[in-house]
Amino acid sequence: MAFCAPAAIAGPLDDLVKIEVLDGGATQSGTYRAALRLTLADGWKTYWRSPGDAGIPPSFSWRGSRNLGNIAITWPTPQVFSTSGMQTIGYVDQLTLPIEITPDTTGRPIRLKGRMELGICKDVCVPSELKFDHTLDLDADRNPSILAALAARPYSSAEAGVTAATCRLKPTRNGMQVEARISMPSTGGTEVAVIEPGSPDIWASHTASERHGNTLVATTELIHSSGEPYALDRSQIRITVLGRNHAVDIQGCTPG
Repeated sequence: MAFCAPAAIAGPLDDLVKIEVLDGGATQSGTYRAALRLTLADGWKTYWRSPGDAGIPPSFSWRGSRNLGNIAITWPTPQVFSTSGMQTIGYVDQLTLPIEITPDTTGRPIRLKGRMELGICKDVCVPSELKFDHTLDLDADRNPSILAALAARPYSSAEAGVTAATCRLKPTRNGMQVEARISMPSTGGTEVAVIEPGSPDIWASHTASERHGNTLVATTELIHSSGEPYALDRSQIRITVLGRNHAVDIQGCTPG
């Protein structure tokens, strides 16, 4: 993967990006909502979980948290950027990242502590580490910013009218080619597909996509970090289609 070259920046990073934890209260299922809200300096951007041709993928550590049984992150639909012939995917100016927390023990305090490592870019790219430490207000009301970020998520396969998603696998010299064929209506404009392998040890190259009527064909090459042959679980493949009108999140594909 090609990454932005880090650059030294004069002055504190607080001038470029700040992080805060938002409270979102309890859900009907017994979980709790919160969010990490990043506020960036004017014109600066940060990256989606799959940053594209150049960028720094975000990572999280929850070390120091308390009463944290499970965490589910919802990524709002990102934007696609083109810079110097490279395609990147992310967010500009602000990102509210909803988190749904299942506590170990219901009714006990929940402490959300950790750090987020990310890249922020404008004319240069800066690797950043943001720390947070917040005890959730379990009685908080629903937070409009969190609800808006949840509403901005990609559509599910059912919501987008996906009728089939197949993946054809073919060995390559360095790894494996995946050709995904997705039967669904257009998402509008020039569609950008992203194929994620579902394993941190497998890297996905740029995904090429083209539409043929009601079928979107997306192709990428997957390479294992060890350079050795590997087995690929189609059920773990995640395909995101980003269009002008909406985005679609497709979980898994069948042989095709």
